[in-house]
Amino acid sequence: MILFRRMAGFCIFAPLLCLAAQSLAQETSPAKPIESQFRTIDWTDLIPADTLEILMNPPDYIAEIMDGTAEDQISSQIRTSIAAASDDLYQQALVSTEVKEEMNGTKVRIPGFIVPLGFDDDQTITQFFLVPYFGACLHMPPPPPNQIVLVNYPEGLKLDEIYTPFWISGELTTTINENDVALSAYSMTLLDYELYLE
Repeated sequence: MILFRRMAGFCIFAPLLCLAAQSLAQETSPAKPIESQFRTIDWTDLIPADTLEILMNPPDYIAEIMDGTAEDQISSQIRTSIAAASDDLYQQALVSTEVKEEMNGTKVRIPGFIVPLGFDDDQTITQFFLVPYFGACLHMPPPPPNQIVLVNYPEGLKLDEIYTPFWISGELTTTINENDVALSAYSMTLLDYELYLE
């Protein structure tokens, strides 16, 4: 289940709220590996414990900014650009590339939304970012790099609606990748996928 709460232009993940409910029909996925081959994880499992502690206890000024306001959008952009030089640990956590090294090489199953990056000749998606909330990297600022997974799938995936969440399964690697859309601290070769069903 994708868990998050939105604060000051960013989604911060918390175990109390869940992905927007959707009534979705099951879709055929690639040849199904045995589900027990994959460890089902939440997005918080990708964040080192010290960084997660900082994100779960934001500074007081965050509560003073209302979601969706002009101040929210502007302050998010400003904070992102100065975070690297800031002494503010919360701002640094919002752009962190720190990963859990023990996740490297782990076969995982994680839910998320697809941000298409690459297509084949048939316009099926061969590379995408998997993100924890709808609109990330498109309509809203990207989540921290350790909350973005670059997924490669040469066989290609058809996506009828961009707001459809999926379970994505594959072998996770701790590799930093950057392109014009965002920076990711994890990557994966897709081995299985299915629609996310509550």
